[in-house]
Parts: sequence; structure tokens; C-alpha cells
Amino acid sequence: MTGSGAHSHATSASGATVPISIFLLDDHEVVRRGVHDLLDAESDLTVVGEAGTAKQALIRIPALRPRVAILDVRLQEGDGVSVCRELRSRMLGLACLMLTSFDDEEALLDAVMAGASGYVLKQITGTDLVTAVRTVASGQSMLDPGATTRLMARMRGDVPREERAPGLPGFTDREKEILLMVSEGLTDRETGKRLYIAEKTVKNIISRLFVKLGVERRVQAAVIASHTLTPPGRHPIPAAE
Repeated sequence: MTGSGAHSHATSASGATVPISIFLLDDHEVVRRGVHDLLDAESDLTVVGEAGTAKQALIRIPALRPRVAILDVRLQEGDGVSVCRELRSRMLGLACLMLTSFDDEEALLDAVMAGASGYVLKQITGTDLVTAVRTVASGQSMLDPGATTRLMARMRGDVPREERAPGLPGFTDREKEILLMVSEGLTDRETGKRLYIAEKTVKNIISRLFVKLGVERRVQAAVIASHTLTPPGRHPIPAAE
């Protein structure tokens, strides 16, 4: 592992050092400008592009092919986690560093699930942000160890007893509720309306449920739900052929 001050340069075919290319996604222009100036002041870093919306980022990042994308988690239009998930499916070499104002465990889990390499709060010092960029560019993770340990415990089902619900050990009441709605054939939008939560929150929870259940398709999750979570008085739906 490299030390915190180590620079992670790429080297061109001619042997010259190539700076780490970075893209910024943040809907606050002042924040974007500040981060841009901070990173560009480093000899081994260069900001190759920026965007204020998820839509712009999804067009510009594949075109510019940066090594690192710094993505604001919460945007007025879209969200950084969805951008990370989409880009990571298309650009395996891209390191996504999530930037947020909130120490939000739910958002951290979503970021981990989306393939993010790092997650830092906006209160981070300039020096630490530069170090974080170099760290993820070198292929290492910049996720907070304490928070990550708690999240991995949740993923394994080591959920505190008071949060557990009968039927599927290790699943919270909210997860079971959404799983039941999947088994009833509700769409993410319909589930969100029924539970008064955002459609994208439903999508993120369902992505996690698929991992916990070890399935890839809604019909598989629905079959498991119908056999383990069917409330009294309801008949399980038949398994799909």
C-alpha cells in the first residue's frame, strides 16, 4: 500500500509522467470551482471536465475517460450513486469518489453497492481530499473502515435483534415490506408511493435485497418472498416456470 503522501502517476509510452485525470460532478458551482482549483494546483492531478447534473456527467465522463470521477451524492437533478452505478457498468477502470455533506449510512451502503472506491464528507480538508483522489486512482479503497465494517455486517445479516423481522433472519422490517410488494408485482414507483419514499430509494433497497438473497431477477426474489413472507390468509404465488 502506498503512503498517504505517495503520488499515483500513470506513465506514458514515452516514459513521461501523466497526471491523474479527474472529472467533477457537483450542482454547486462554488464547490465545483473550489475543488477544481484545489486539485489542479497539484502537479500530478488534472481536472479534465465537470458537470452540474447527472445527465451531463453521463454524457461527458465516457467521452473524456478520466481516471477518477468525484461525484456529489445528492443532486438537484439525479444522484451521484446512480451515476456511479451506470458509469461503473460501462467503464471498469473508472474510480468513483463519492462526495457528500451527510454522514449517511444508507447512502454509504448504496455507494458501496454501486461500486464506489471511496466516500468522503465535504467537511474533508483539502490535503485529505487530494490524498483520497491519489488513493482511489492507485486502485485502493477510501471507504471509512468503521462505517464499512457495520455495512458489511448488515450485508451478512448480522443485524441487531431489535431490527430483525421473523421469516427472513437478518432482514429489516422495511426490506421485508418491499420484498412483499415485489412478490405482489408492484413496480418500484408503486412501492414508493405506498411507502411514501422516493422511487430511487426503492430501487437501491431492491438492489441490496438481490445481493442478500443471492438472486438476479425480480421473479426469483418474488418466489422467495412468497414462500417465506406471505402474511396469514394469503396464498403464495406459484413459482415461475
